Amino acid sequence: MAVLGSIIKGAIDLRDNLVSEDSPVEAQHKVLKNLLEKAQNTAFGKYYGFKQILNSENIEKNFSETVPYHDYNSMTQNWWHRVHDGFEDITWPGKPQYFALSSGTTGKTSKRIPVTKAMIEAIRNTGIKQVGALANFDLPSDFFEREIMMLGSSTDLEKRDEFKEGEISGISASNIPFWFRGYYKPGEEIAKIADWDERVQTIAERANEWDIGALSGIPSWMELMMKKVIEHNDLNTIHDIWPNLQVYTSGGVAFQPYEKSFNKLLSHPITVIDTYLASEGFIAYQQRPETTAMKLVTDNGIYFEFVPFEPEYVNKDGSITQDAPVIPISEVKKDTDYVLIMSSVSGAWRYLIGDTIAFTDVEKAEIIITGRTKFFLNVVGSQLSVNKMEAALRTLEEKFDIELPEFTIAAVKIDNEFYHHWYLGTTSNVDEDTLALALDEALQEANKNYKVARGKALKGVKVTRIDPNVFHEWNAKNKKKGGQVKMEKVMDEEKFSDWQDFVKSIQQ
Repeated sequence: MAVLGSIIKGAIDLRDNLVSEDSPVEAQHKVLKNLLEKAQNTAFGKYYGFKQILNSENIEKNFSETVPYHDYNSMTQNWWHRVHDGFEDITWPGKPQYFALSSGTTGKTSKRIPVTKAMIEAIRNTGIKQVGALANFDLPSDFFEREIMMLGSSTDLEKRDEFKEGEISGISASNIPFWFRGYYKPGEEIAKIADWDERVQTIAERANEWDIGALSGIPSWMELMMKKVIEHNDLNTIHDIWPNLQVYTSGGVAFQPYEKSFNKLLSHPITVIDTYLASEGFIAYQQRPETTAMKLVTDNGIYFEFVPFEPEYVNKDGSITQDAPVIPISEVKKDTDYVLIMSSVSGAWRYLIGDTIAFTDVEKAEIIITGRTKFFLNVVGSQLSVNKMEAALRTLEEKFDIELPEFTIAAVKIDNEFYHHWYLGTTSNVDEDTLALALDEALQEANKNYKVARGKALKGVKVTRIDPNVFHEWNAKNKKKGGQVKMEKVMDEEKFSDWQDFVKSIQQ
């Protein structure tokens, strides 16, 4: 009998039964008030009159009317450049310990996002909440004695002046609690290897030393790691070396596009749990098995606001207009796309992280990620968001019994007429014209705006099939291999031209 596992599982079950939570609305009110109180004497808090906002009758309303929206560029140009230079009390009391490096999916240079001690504590506390939620997944006691493979970016953080910097997954892994280190794999030594390919090769060579019960990381990179382990050890599936693997914690991107190819690496199904960890904080996690939606973390250092995701409110670069209406959590509606706005204990204020979400359950504050503001293709009124694109690709997967884990798309002009040119990552040999026709039909059936556009200015769809590994090589070329890296789904004309040249060079 797994005695230790039974004790841990019992403690989790007890905690789950004892912990009571405020409603999301009450929790968010407390978080905003706490943020304003903590930051009222910072340069940002004084400039925007946080003390006066705290004394107003409606704190939420006054806050949204007083403080403008910020994206990374405006936050850095106006405020964070002084944080980067080592000044104290700029947007949050004191100085941050770390900067999270994030180029996202489209940035040419890394963003340096402050990660304060309070944010690290908030991320850790949400991680504990997520562990507590495992009580809802009916896992056997012996699961809690197994090790966890966390495949993120390197924990060998770079020193820059008085700060350390790296990807948020590396910062988080370098701050894991002491009691968790015995469970954490690949361990501190391997996690510090900066080169992703070398790190994965080392994991493959050491894999038979570990009893892995859970995996955690971005789906595309997790697949590549498992393939390397299987190949190096001459196996059929990952369960041949890690027979007790029962849970996979995904994060940051939808798991569905990778589900078919991922499951081929397993000998039997495992429990998949979604999480939402961004450079700006731990935003949401899946709390129960009846849904793939995630519970928004409304009581732990982040205050959320929501802008309706409509074309008139989104600028070409993915930012939002200052006159875009904002909705507090008390007024959100189910199945409506919103641009996510955050204010946090890292000193980000009314900050656009670039993601769009939709609530699947308002009362439980459960959400799904529906896309990126930069990945909204609205040429000639087609209004395609990432979730609509991915839904169409799932239709193709079922129709042709193929796998389509990766894609990118751009609006191109040929002979003065617009087309949507899709690059689909697949190992299948289905004819490109056949795929284009089926994709066009699926989009028209599911999206009335796209159907209208197809009847007017949008001439058609072009499809190019390529090996899914080309997408990984593209990320490697742009120094974005492994960690929290996500492939850009929609490209502008300049980036798409570079992409096409790269694909041609790979195929030569």
